[in-house]
Amino acid sequence: MITPIILAGGSGTRLWPVSRKSFPKQFANLLDGPSLFQRTVDRVMAPGFAEPTVITGEDYRFIAQKQMTEMQATCGALIVEPEGRNTAPAVLTAALVHKDTPDKVLLVVPSDHQITDDRTFRQVIAKAARVAQKGLIVTLGIKPDHPATGFGYLRVEGGNDDALMISQFAEKPDEDTATAMLEEGNWLWNSGMFLFRVDTALRAFEAHAPDLIGPTEAAMALGGEDLGFTRLNAEAYKRCSDISFDHAVMENLQQCAALPLTCGWSDLGSWQALKDIGEPNSQDTVTAGNATAIDCEGSLLKSENPDVKLVGLGLKNIMAVATDDGILIADRSESANVGQVVETLRAEGATQADGFKRCYRPWGYYETLSLGPRFQVKRIMVEPGAKLSLQSHVHRAEHWVVVSGSAKVTVNDDVKLLTENESTYIPLGAVHRLENPGKLPLHLIEVQSGCYLGEDDIIRYEDIYHRAEVA
Repeated sequence: MITPIILAGGSGTRLWPVSRKSFPKQFANLLDGPSLFQRTVDRVMAPGFAEPTVITGEDYRFIAQKQMTEMQATCGALIVEPEGRNTAPAVLTAALVHKDTPDKVLLVVPSDHQITDDRTFRQVIAKAARVAQKGLIVTLGIKPDHPATGFGYLRVEGGNDDALMISQFAEKPDEDTATAMLEEGNWLWNSGMFLFRVDTALRAFEAHAPDLIGPTEAAMALGGEDLGFTRLNAEAYKRCSDISFDHAVMENLQQCAALPLTCGWSDLGSWQALKDIGEPNSQDTVTAGNATAIDCEGSLLKSENPDVKLVGLGLKNIMAVATDDGILIADRSESANVGQVVETLRAEGATQADGFKRCYRPWGYYETLSLGPRFQVKRIMVEPGAKLSLQSHVHRAEHWVVVSGSAKVTVNDDVKLLTENESTYIPLGAVHRLENPGKLPLHLIEVQSGCYLGEDDIIRYEDIYHRAEVA
């Protein structure tokens, strides 16, 4: 059995404004249907695969859990990184989790890539696992079909019938170099997917990245189980170097193997990549969502908001992407540089840099409908059986109006049940809680009033999601 290790902690800033730190691309609805994370989980829910180990960030643990529940999937472990330290510490953590089964083969896969041919993917994985059982670390190399400059490359030489041997790792090349690599014919794109035995990986870390072992072991030993998650200790884990598995281990190995893979793969790392997998019209323009193109050439138009109509007229080689609170307009040649937009917005203090109007929480979500001096109107959705923390506010009072579903409301010592079209008032300073005792989602409108309306004006007295301890 192959045990998948699904890495789901990235922030995906190059796909702003659809992907942001608070809800990155692996969980977003970039393509019609399931998220990339859900597609990744589904891809390894097949004969020959054990339950996956999922590694994600503190901000995404409940999102990952919810999306797995939606697809009726389970995992062997859901590990929470207190902060991202790149892929090497994550891979080492996965190997240490399974150290009691040294001959087990692990498959490390990112959760934000697109693969259209799952059958071929599984066939190549089975072949790669046989190579990994011989004690080699195996990476999957994508056969290039154009001189891409956004990927690392692997130079491969003749091996045996099972795999090619990697003779060189190359960083992202310029276009001329990428063209020469394509013509040379013995280069593959580095997909960031790996297979290895547990003991093989641990020996490789001991030989080439021993400084990561102590902090990672300490993070696991000082961490613990929490609401079905395996939480790593923050103080210990932050001592790990911020380094990729390629740089820490792979590039230092004397021998490592690669299997070529052709399976409709894309890392979806830029808006250009999204355009490449779309269905262009006769003028090589792709539209998605609530968007219309008129006499546009070589462009991508995408609107995420059904209430925001995006219309392009006479555009050439332009990317235009709209959400309900952000619009990106850029030349296609700048596709790889969209991350600079996020850096600029952060410097400006713009909330759109990292967050959306809709903010997801363990119990559901809220979104701001209107914000003005001394007032804010929010829409709140609480999942069936979920409850917010028992809390109070120093600077604001609140009115709640139930739109649909049922709400159990606690205000100081008063507990009551509200149904559709009923409301209640939460005075400033009152200790209160909102719960959904029903079997359907609870939707309500919250009207806040006061001199300060920030999300940090919360005093928590009890929280079933343990956020007070985290803070």
